[in-house]
Amino acid sequence: MSDDNETIVKDCNGTRLHEGDTVHVIKDLKVKGTSSVIKQGTKIKGIRLTSNEDEIECRVDNIKGLVLKTQFLKRVNA
Repeated sequence: MSDDNETIVKDCNGTRLHEGDTVHVIKDLKVKGTSSVIKQGTKIKGIRLTSNEDEIECRVDNIKGLVLKTQFLKRVNA
C-alpha cells in the first residue's frame, strides 16, 4: 500500500502530529456556540486526525467532538 493519500498534519512548529498524540494549546481559544474558553497551556490527550490537514478533533473537559486548528497547538514530547 502507498501512503500517497495520507494527510500530513503538523502543529504550530511544523512537528508532525499522529493519531493519539498529546498537545498543548498555545493561546486562549473561545469555543464557538458556548461561553467556554480553552486556556493557554491546556493539555489535550488522544487527538484524532481529520481529513483536513489544518484541523484535529479532540475532547476537552465536557466538550465532545471539538475541532481545533493545528496553528494553535504544540505537540508534547512524551
